Amino acid sequence: MAPINLQNPIPAQAVQPASVQPGGGLCMNLELAWGRWRRAWLRRFRPGYVQAMARKRLGQCPDCPHDIIDARDLKFFQNVCGYRFREEDDAWRWRGRLGLARCGLAEVVCFSLVFLAATSLMVLAAAILDWAFWLSLPVILFFWFETVCFFRDPERRILQDPNLLLSPADGKVTHLEEVDDPDFPGGRAFRISIFLSVFDVHVNRIPRTGRVVNVRYFPGAFLDARSADCPARNEQLWIDLVETDSERPVRIKQISGAIARRIVCRLKIGEEVRAGERFGMIKFGSRTDVLIPGGDPVDVNVKVGDHVLGGATVLLQFRKSTEEKRLLTQQDSRKERS
Repeated sequence: MAPINLQNPIPAQAVQPASVQPGGGLCMNLELAWGRWRRAWLRRFRPGYVQAMARKRLGQCPDCPHDIIDARDLKFFQNVCGYRFREEDDAWRWRGRLGLARCGLAEVVCFSLVFLAATSLMVLAAAILDWAFWLSLPVILFFWFETVCFFRDPERRILQDPNLLLSPADGKVTHLEEVDDPDFPGGRAFRISIFLSVFDVHVNRIPRTGRVVNVRYFPGAFLDARSADCPARNEQLWIDLVETDSERPVRIKQISGAIARRIVCRLKIGEEVRAGERFGMIKFGSRTDVLIPGGDPVDVNVKVGDHVLGGATVLLQFRKSTEEKRLLTQQDSRKERS
């Protein structure tokens, strides 16, 4: 039986995300600045391209505050902008096949430039001052390699059994407990917490098929993700889903850590999502929680200390109720008679 925790701290103030990365960040600001320059260049030197993309643009966004020419301009605003493009009209969709998280490519480029500059300085220092500067190169290369690996985005084999709750993240299970939560039936929820170290994949995945009913962003602090105060004080983003068939509520919490300062979530209210699909990431070490109604009959497949994989590890299995079993039996009987 899961331990019972009578307190589930709730952050003080929630705001609606204004972008897929509501906390902003240096790399995001650099990419937005690059986008402004790119759009100005396109309008000046390639007006035919701008007109062609305007004809291909789908959807409506009345009084749109976002300057959208092509699919690249939706990278940070796809969750709040009504415009969209068909996949075949996105000439840069190949970036999603690089094996790296597309929302982290700017960080990969920026950090690579920093490490390249540091490597050049050490080589120059070794040539002019002392050979000992060569010893720093393996350290620089190690940190560059770890940075690139942090943004890796491997493919996963997704199980489609409707009775399974899949892991929303890679990492170590730190909590399996019931907590008080007024948003769940009976005021109780069963929570599974996963700590993501800097060595884990940080792409988040949907644990259950359903519909997004709410997305809330909570600005906050950046305590260690394993801290007891982390759920109440740290910056975090909550996604509330309602399952397609059972209407069961499911909540996912992306919680920042001491190193992780940027939460990414592309989901918008009303969107239909499938178990295992990618929906965002947390950059550089963090925590992800998934909550379901307390008291639901389940068989938990993991224990505290287990390492799990997002979209691939089954956290628990929902048991069929007596009524569900009776209905399934009736359906099978009808099929046999027909």
